[in-house]
Amino acid sequence: MTDQLESGGEPTTGAHGILPPAGVDLPSGTPSADPGKRRRFVDLAPLRASPAFARLWIGNAISGIGAQMTIVAVGLQVFDMTESTMMVALVGGVALVPMVIAGLWGGMLADAFDRRLVLMLSSLTGWVAVLGLVALSTWDAALVADGQRAVVWPFYVLTTINTVAATISGATRSAVTPRILPAHLISRAAALNGIAMGIMLTVGPAAAGVLVATIGLPITFAIDAVLFTAGFLGIIGLPKLPPLGQVARPGLESLRDGMRFMRQAPNIRMSFIVDIIAMTFGRPFALLPAVGAVAIGGGPVTVGVLTAAAATGTLLASLFSGPVAHVHRHGVAVTRSIMVYGGFVALLGAVVLVMAMGWGGPVGADWPQVSWVALGVAAVAFAGMGASDEISAIFRSTMMLTAAPDDMRGRTQGLFMVVVAGGPRVGDLYAGAAATLIALWAPPLFGGIVIIVLIAVITRAQRTFLAYDARNPTP
Repeated sequence: MTDQLESGGEPTTGAHGILPPAGVDLPSGTPSADPGKRRRFVDLAPLRASPAFARLWIGNAISGIGAQMTIVAVGLQVFDMTESTMMVALVGGVALVPMVIAGLWGGMLADAFDRRLVLMLSSLTGWVAVLGLVALSTWDAALVADGQRAVVWPFYVLTTINTVAATISGATRSAVTPRILPAHLISRAAALNGIAMGIMLTVGPAAAGVLVATIGLPITFAIDAVLFTAGFLGIIGLPKLPPLGQVARPGLESLRDGMRFMRQAPNIRMSFIVDIIAMTFGRPFALLPAVGAVAIGGGPVTVGVLTAAAATGTLLASLFSGPVAHVHRHGVAVTRSIMVYGGFVALLGAVVLVMAMGWGGPVGADWPQVSWVALGVAAVAFAGMGASDEISAIFRSTMMLTAAPDDMRGRTQGLFMVVVAGGPRVGDLYAGAAATLIALWAPPLFGGIVIIVLIAVITRAQRTFLAYDARNPTP
C-alpha cells in the first residue's frame, strides 16, 4: 500500500515558498518536488508553502468550532422549547433537501465565478443566519421571563439557511485548495483538514454543552458569530480565483456537463460509491442512546464517550498522517481503509450482541451501571471507525482534487457534499429500521460484514480504481 517516492532535490523557494506570487494560479499538474523524507506525524508543509492556505485553514478551524457549537445549541434550544425528540430530529430533516440542492448549485457557482467571491458571499449569508439565531434565542429568553415561548419554525428557517450557506462554502473551499497549493501537497492538505475537523468535532460540542449550561443559549450563539470572524479573515486573505478556461454558467446545462463528466470519470465515481456504501451500512450513531440505555449501560455519558472516541480517532489519524505523502496507490488505500472501517463496525455489533445475550452482566441507564469492558471495546471500535474513515477521506479528497480538471472541481465537490450529507442520513434510516425489525446488534454487525463484502466485490469489478496512481491522476 505504500510505494516509495522517487528521491528528488529540495524545491527552490523564494519569499512565497514554492508558490508563485499571490494571485498566480498553480497548474494542477505541478510536478512533485518532495524530497522523499519519511514522516510519522502530520506534514505541515502546506502551511509553510502557502500563506493563503494557512490563513484559510486556521480560520476554518476556529470558525468551525463555532459552527459545531451552533449545531448542538440549536438542538438544545428546540428541545427546550418543545420537549420533543422528533422536533429536534426535524432540524436536520427539514434542511436535507435544500442542502442537496445547495451542494449541486454551489458547485456550479464555484465553477462559474470567482471562488473567493463565492466564499465571501456564502459565508456572510451563514453569519447573518447565526445573528438571526442570536436574536431569536434572546427573544425567546425574554418571553420565558413572562411565562411565554417563541414559535419554533423560525429556528428551522434560519438553521436551513445556515446549512445551505455552509454547504456552498464547503464545496467552494475544497475547490480552492488546488489553486493555492502545488499538486504534490494536496494529500497533506487533506490530512491537515482532518485535524481541523477533529478539533471542531471534539471542542465544539463540548464547549456548547458547557456554555449553554453556564451562560445560556443566546450568548452561545453569539460566540459562534464572533468566531466566524476568523474564518472570514482567512477568506479575505485569498487571491482572486476566477474560472480557468471555459466558463459554464449555473443552470441545467452546467449540471448536465457535470453529469457527463462523472460518467467518464470512473475513479471519481467509484470514490463516491464506496463512501455511500460505508455511510449507509456503517453509521451506528443513531443507535447510541439505546446502546447507552440497555446494551452497554451508562446512559448519556456513554453516548458522549463513544461519540468523542470517534472524533479522537479522526484526530489521531490526521496527526499521524505523515506517511500519506508516500502512498501513490490511492484506490488501494481507500479500499483497504473502508474494509477496515467495516471491521470496526462489525466489532461494535459483536459487542452489543454479547451484551444482549447477557454474557456481560447487568447494565442500566445510569453511569454507575455501565459495563466497563464493553464500553472499552466499543470505544476502540468507534476510534477505529473514526481513524479509518479519516484515512479514506484523505485519499478520496486528494483523488477528486487532483484528477478532476479545474473547471469541474466545483461541481465535483458539490456532488461530494451531497454524498457526505445524504449518506449518513440514509445510514440512520438503515440503522433504525434494522434495529426495529431485528435487534439492536443487527445493524452494525450485518452492516460491517456487508461493507467488507461489497467493497471487495465492486472494487475488483472496477480495476481502474485499484490501479489508480497519484503520480498519474486520471478521473
